[in-house]
Parts: sequence; C-alpha cells; structure tokens
Amino acid sequence: MNEEIRALEPKPLWNKFADLNAVPRPSKKEERVIEFIKNFGNDLGLETEVDEVGNVIIRKPATPGMENKKAVVLQSHLDMVHQKNSDSNFDFENQGIEMYVDGDWVRANGTTLGADNGLGVATMMAILESKEIEHPALEALFTIDEETGMTGAMGLKPGLLKGDILLNLDTEEDNEIGIGCAGGVDITASGTYTEEPVPEDSIAYRVQVKGLQGGHSGMDIIKGLGNANKLMNRILFGGYENFGMRISEINGGGLRNAIPRESEAVVVVEKIQKEDFTAEIGKAIQQIKQEYKTLEPKLLIEVSETEAPQKVMELGAQELFLKSIYAAHNGVYRMSPDIEGLVETSNNVARVTVKNGKIEVLCLTRSSVDSSKTDLANSLRAGFELAGFEVELSGAYPGWAPNMDSPILKVLDELYRKMNTDEPDIAACHAGLECGILGKNYPEMDMISFGPTIRGAHSPDERASISSAQKYWSFVLEVLKNIPEKK
Repeated sequence: MNEEIRALEPKPLWNKFADLNAVPRPSKKEERVIEFIKNFGNDLGLETEVDEVGNVIIRKPATPGMENKKAVVLQSHLDMVHQKNSDSNFDFENQGIEMYVDGDWVRANGTTLGADNGLGVATMMAILESKEIEHPALEALFTIDEETGMTGAMGLKPGLLKGDILLNLDTEEDNEIGIGCAGGVDITASGTYTEEPVPEDSIAYRVQVKGLQGGHSGMDIIKGLGNANKLMNRILFGGYENFGMRISEINGGGLRNAIPRESEAVVVVEKIQKEDFTAEIGKAIQQIKQEYKTLEPKLLIEVSETEAPQKVMELGAQELFLKSIYAAHNGVYRMSPDIEGLVETSNNVARVTVKNGKIEVLCLTRSSVDSSKTDLANSLRAGFELAGFEVELSGAYPGWAPNMDSPILKVLDELYRKMNTDEPDIAACHAGLECGILGKNYPEMDMISFGPTIRGAHSPDERASISSAQKYWSFVLEVLKNIPEKK
C-alpha cells in the first residue's frame, strides 16, 4: 500500500515519510523512533546525539560556498497523535501507518496519518541525506512528546544548540508563515462517588454519540464542531431531570488535544418510564442533529436497550457531575482583539470517564495571552471545585509572542511572494508550537514556522495534500539557499 506513496513527488520527502510511518511513535512511547532517528544520523556519518530527555540532534556542515551563512536549526517533533475509528482494530504500538492516495490527498486507513509532524521530520531527514541540496550549517532538532506535554522542548537545555535561526516545520497551511502561537495548560478534575444498586424494575440503555469530525483542539476549535462529551452530557442531563435516569458509566473522548468524536454511556430508567423516555430522548436527538446538520452531517446518536449493570451513581453526586460538565466552557472563550480572526483563548472538554466510583474530566485550555489562559483555567477550576472535584492544573507551557521585525520573516515573506501568485498569510496560530518554549532558553534565536497543507489533524480524517507538499518542498529549498550571511 505504501509503495504508491513512495512514487509521489518529491520522492525524497515522501520516501522518508514512508520510512518514518513504518515506525510506531506514540507520544510518551518514542523509544523506537528515537533509536530510528539516531541510527539514521549515525549511518550518514553525521554528528548525532540524544539528550537526556530523548531529543535527537543531528548536525551537518554547510555545503561548499555556504559556510558564511548563519547556522540554521531545523525542528520538528517525532511523536504523533494516535486516534482511530471505533471499528478499527489497528494497533498503534506495533503497526506502521497504512497509507493510500485519494486524489490530491494522502490518507491513512481508519487512523491518524502522522503528517503532523511527520512531514516535517521527513523533510529534515531528506535534507540531511541529500548530497545535492545547498544549505548553511544545520542542526536538525527532533523533539519528543510535543502532543501530550511538550516535555522534549521543555527539557532541551540552553547552550546545546548553536544555530542563529530556527525553522519550525509544524504549520498546516502552505500559504501561512507562523510568527506566534498559543500557550496551554492541562486541567484535570477528579472525583469519587458512592455506587448504589440498580433500582428495581429498571431498564438499561446504551447511549452512543459518534460520527463527529473531531480534529485539532487548537486549530479547529474556531469551527464550532460538535464535542461528543458535551453532547452526551446534554442528553443525560435531560434524561435525569425529566425521568430520574441514573448513570452507570461513561466513556467519552480521548486525548486532550483532540476534539472528542465519540462517547458512550450506560444508563437506567424505571420501566414505567420507558415509552416517555425513549420518545423524549428521540426528540432531543433530532434537535441536536438539526442544530449540527451543516457542521456535522455524519453525527449519529443511538439509544439501544442493553444488559442491566450492577451499580449506578448515587443521585447527589450524579446531579453535581452533570451540572459541572454543563457549566464547563467548551470552545472559543475569547477572540484576539489585535489579530483579526485569531482565537485568543479556548478550552476543549477532551475526556470524561465515569466508572467504578471514580470520575475524571480532562481539559486543555489554550491562549496566546497568559492572563486570559489563567482566567479561563480558574473559571473551569471554580466550577469543578464547587461540584466537589479535586482539580489539578499541570503541564503549562508558554505561548510564542509575534516579532514583526524578525529578519527571517522578511526572507520568507519575500521568497513566498516571488515564488507564488498569492501573498503569504503571516499569522499567529491557536495551537501549541514548541517555539515559545524553545525561545525561553534561546531568546536570541530568530524563529519562524511553516509547512505543507494538512487537514483534519488529530483525527482519522487527517490528510496531507500532495500538490502542497511539492510547493512546500520547493519553498524549503529556496529558504535554505537564501539564509542571510553572518555579521
């Protein structure tokens, strides 16, 4: 299947992407891909090192005639988001990604593709391997764990890199030149509840929300897509208020940085309420589907009878839980007053689980303004704490402040205009790039971000544009040729 990927142009890029995608590389479990990249550098005879947190740095001298140019750091992250369709048996930890061509797109078979940030990694590999590409002295920085904590960037020590300019290859629109990004913080609300026997004369139902698009909880949050956890809570709240419905368990969403596509719950109601309950919940489902018919045409909400569980949540805890999820902000919180069309602050209610007397709610709050990030995080914390949860804020990372006077920005702006008929979109993004973190230890380094067009990142609908990859590859090569000289 991947042989048709290897035949695509530019072959150096797509071949390295196919090599990379044969290596399992989930966040927090990057041992195999770290070894893969380390061996790649050593086999090329290049200076290669792995730092104490697992980042890999490969250094390559300047090509003849480029020795007087400023040194460049090429940077991408090795890990990828693991999401798959519910009917997929794919094993991310032991299988390579199965790719195929669909028109102008490269897709994966029922899973995330790993183009985020695999195409950046493949770009760096292809440049390191090439004996023909002109470039200044290079440091290729392959970071780990970008998707679930950015611990690679956080753990990179000052003084390790010597480059003057950093090219981050993790932007997902080929006409965009990234000059800033949002910071973030993880919010975890945990609670316990007393389990009670299922009331007598009850009937059990399995409620499923599925078919949502999902997507990147930063870049796609502005689209107003359906959140499976919030939709499920809406249904359960109505069932509880109108019919005394009881919750046995809930399993919704997945990773913090992915908009949740699916949620499943097991609930019970009194048998005497059966007809009214199913009729009312049917109306609620139709209302939701009508609201989302344009944004989420494949949304499915199914309610079916199931085997009765043994336990349910006690009523007091259930009421507080349902109200806390209803109150938790999800989506855009504030738009930037300074940059048109940019989300400043948002939250993703990413995962909700209820089972065996334990409740856990995972959120990811993002903002390009630290004070606004703190404001929303405190709002969420207050709501959960009022409902009796313990709340932990962790994994905070800074944003990347735009620098409109950046010398490398001027280079990319002029090159893009020269090579294309349109103008570049010079913008900050509502995603967490590693530039903000790296900039703390390397404040003098001039940073910029760009990349090929990728759609549906962090979901099984992830796809990479073939024509855009060709445009991007040509741009990368021209950027390397036009790096400014040392002063």
